[in-house]
Amino acid sequence: MTATAMQLSPDTDLDWWKGGIIYQIYPRSFQDTTGDGIGDLNGITQRLPYVASLGVDAIWISPFFTSPMKDFGYDVCDYRDVDPMFGTLEDFDRLIATAHRLGLRVMIDLVLSHTSDAHPWFQESRSDRSNPKADWYVWADPKPDGTPPNNWLSIFGGQGWHWDARRLQYYLHNFLSSQPDLNFHNPDVQDALLDVTRFWLDRGVDGFRLDTINFYFADKELRDNPALPPEKRNATIAPAVNPYNHQEHLYSKNQPENLDFLKRFRDLLDEYPGTAAVGEVGDAQLGMQLLGEYTRDGQGVQMCYAFEFLAGDLLTAPRVVEVFDKLETAAPDGWACWALSNHDVTRHVTRWNLDEQGARCYATLLQCLRGSVCLYQGEELGLNEARVAYEDLQDPYGIEFWPEYVGRDGCRTPMVWEASNQNGGFSEEKPWLPVAHEHLGNAVALQEEREDALLHHYRRVIAMRASEPALRQGEQSQMKADGDLLHFVRSDGTTRWFCAFNLGGDAASVHPPEGDWTFVEGIGGTDPGRATGAGGMRLGPWQYTLLKSA
Repeated sequence: MTATAMQLSPDTDLDWWKGGIIYQIYPRSFQDTTGDGIGDLNGITQRLPYVASLGVDAIWISPFFTSPMKDFGYDVCDYRDVDPMFGTLEDFDRLIATAHRLGLRVMIDLVLSHTSDAHPWFQESRSDRSNPKADWYVWADPKPDGTPPNNWLSIFGGQGWHWDARRLQYYLHNFLSSQPDLNFHNPDVQDALLDVTRFWLDRGVDGFRLDTINFYFADKELRDNPALPPEKRNATIAPAVNPYNHQEHLYSKNQPENLDFLKRFRDLLDEYPGTAAVGEVGDAQLGMQLLGEYTRDGQGVQMCYAFEFLAGDLLTAPRVVEVFDKLETAAPDGWACWALSNHDVTRHVTRWNLDEQGARCYATLLQCLRGSVCLYQGEELGLNEARVAYEDLQDPYGIEFWPEYVGRDGCRTPMVWEASNQNGGFSEEKPWLPVAHEHLGNAVALQEEREDALLHHYRRVIAMRASEPALRQGEQSQMKADGDLLHFVRSDGTTRWFCAFNLGGDAASVHPPEGDWTFVEGIGGTDPGRATGAGGMRLGPWQYTLLKSA
């Protein structure tokens, strides 16, 4: 193990991830230090003191590996190196060392289900049908009429198969045609990917975010997916205009063999105490069930996130109750990681049409729920979804479906550090995506000067969660929705918290359970004077109250 990896203190909390808070960094858009308009690893290192000041436990860095960048790093052609646009391995080592000195753990995004078609593995695999890596990818002969072997579709639109003239076969791609899917049924592929995982663990990383964790295996028999009835279709994973929603993806993903591989992955993690992984479960119908299966104690990753809180419809009080009821039924022993925004979905301030009070309400709710938490860069500033003109679009997903779906560029525009120029302190040159003019008024430097800014509210509620075991890892009970009013109890055997949130535009009354409650001050919400009494309390639109009982 490298010297960097040894810097973690031996008394480090090995279960830091359970109830922990992870801050996602999209490296292209965080901080540019080279003047090319693209963020880099040294830019992340430069801004780590700011991230540490938020009080989070860890950072998750989206892919920075060598890549043709057709899908901005999610198409890897060298798992063991840094793309030159982001820096070098030495830059990454400095980032790790700086993060650890600041008390931050570092998680990196591992894209294991597929590679770039420029990866040497694929170049060898496609050369003929008899080379040593001939079945490292999912290859199949055409049907007699020359069409693909089955009806599987790509999330990015169209068929999930691409014809290769070298082998006279189709290869599977669940995403872009330049992202061929690896064949996990081949044990050599699994071994190679676990070797990659060990490479980064030895370099000192504290964990991983596993991209598309339920896409690793495809059905060996390549059976057709059945049609999904219209009433069961939803746009949680793919936009409504995408025919991907018309299938039940029974065979193209979610295969039972995945559990065996995740056990191997977990066994490797357990060789490095204190490391953890969070999996992205991309499935509109089975998300909670898979979350439970993949986070079963010691058998898979420590935590997973599904897309329930990342969906387009407003996260209402009944919806929160529905999600947790489903979690309790499908994954009673599972561990969820909740997020409201990330690099793949419209920022939640825009998605749910929130004003600042609404943003404060949801930020507080997120820190009170049982599970772990992911925050996305700029969320703490209240950034909305940027409007990106068609001529400035970079995302192939948006370009394919524009204008009905404009893609993911609007949530990936650069972080705004200051308001002194149009680039927001991100770069001295033209950024790869334009900085939204309206974001400049939300810049970090401006909010640092205002005690009532949303940024400071995030710091307060993060500190609240970090200091209260009942909120971080305690039990959750008595969750109920009364119209727009959501309330529940968190407890750890010593302390109880009563948490109530009005997630609507009309006033609502709430009555705490019996107990000697004290109003939790310093995090906003309601007037402390209205926090107790036989008549309960009245919450205005988007107000909340937190009560504590020892």
